[in-house]
Amino acid sequence: MKILIMSDSHNHDANVERAIRKEAPLDALIHLGDSQGSEEYIRELAGCPVYMVAGNCDYFTNLPYDRVIQLGKYRIMLTHGHHFFVTVGPQDLLEEAKAQGCSIVMYGHTHRPLMDGTNQEVLVLNPGSISFPRQEGKKPSYMVMEIDDQEEAHFRLSYL
Repeated sequence: MKILIMSDSHNHDANVERAIRKEAPLDALIHLGDSQGSEEYIRELAGCPVYMVAGNCDYFTNLPYDRVIQLGKYRIMLTHGHHFFVTVGPQDLLEEAKAQGCSIVMYGHTHRPLMDGTNQEVLVLNPGSISFPRQEGKKPSYMVMEIDDQEEAHFRLSYL
């Protein structure tokens, strides 16, 4: 199973299109907020199940701010992160993911990629921004999650 994970496209969808084309075929797509009105377009483009949450710039949407999904054996919390003060750090988010029984939590908002497995219970992931990156080098980024035949997840951070 191959899952594309992205965030913070801010209605600038050229890089969303590039990432989908580059990684196709996909079994699922996760968008972690701030799509700013591109929800339906992204769903059509993906051609697979799409899991989305609302970000701080998604004013006119009925998307939830966070949700829990199941992919393979993994219970995954999805959120944009602004309600958990992720600009200060992921600690509040990590505690919420634990409380919800999740082994993975994915968030956006900071526009900086992060893959942190230092907590033994919950893997913390941020794909960065597909459109407006803020990390050193400022390359648009996304992540790919692949679940192999033994139900083990593997993650890759990619840049456009």
